[in-house]
This record gives sequence, C-alpha cells and structure tokens, in this order.
Amino acid sequence: MDINYTKYLPLSEATYYVLAALQEPLHGYALMQKVEAMSEGHVVIGPGTLYGAFSALEKQGLIEKVSEVERRKIYGLTGMGRQVLAEQVRRLAIMVRNGQFALSHVKEGEAA
Repeated sequence: MDINYTKYLPLSEATYYVLAALQEPLHGYALMQKVEAMSEGHVVIGPGTLYGAFSALEKQGLIEKVSEVERRKIYGLTGMGRQVLAEQVRRLAIMVRNGQFALSHVKEGEAA
C-alpha cells in the first residue's frame, strides 16, 4: 500500500530535527540538547515549542510515548514517522543536488 506523505510534508526545520533526533527514544530535555547539537546550534527548541510538537506529532502518529520514568515522558519514532523522515530526506537531497548544480554553473564575475 502506497502512503501519501503530502499531508506531512514539507516538514518544518524544527520538526525535521525532532524526528531525526528520535532515532533513539528520548525525553524532552535530552531531545532539546540533541537537536541543538545536530543542527550545530541553528535550531534551538524551547520547552513550550517542544511539547506542542510532541503533542502534534503524536496525534499524527509520527512519534509515540514509549515509557515514562520519574515524570519524564520518553518518546520514540513510529514506523510512519521513520517513513515521513525518509521522504523528507529524499526531497532535501534533490534540493541540495539542484542547488549545487545551480551554484557550480554561476559564471565568474556574477553575484553568487
């Protein structure tokens, strides 16, 4: 069965990093730190934004609560979440290829 991912894509940068960071189950604070590290400091997610994202992504079936330890909810990527992330990565790879091609064909003396 083919799944139509268009209702999930494109992912926002923050959502992309949340899904990518959840390759292993994490609680919120650890996820915030991992996203900041993965994005080399370009994406910083605050607690309010993160818990809103957790709620939305859980309702969409892209992540799920896998456990709760001392009031810390630990979330992981679902199979659907992994597929949506893979489709976003595929789309980004096409964009990068096209961008690199366009930039490699800028003539000297032209604004890049």
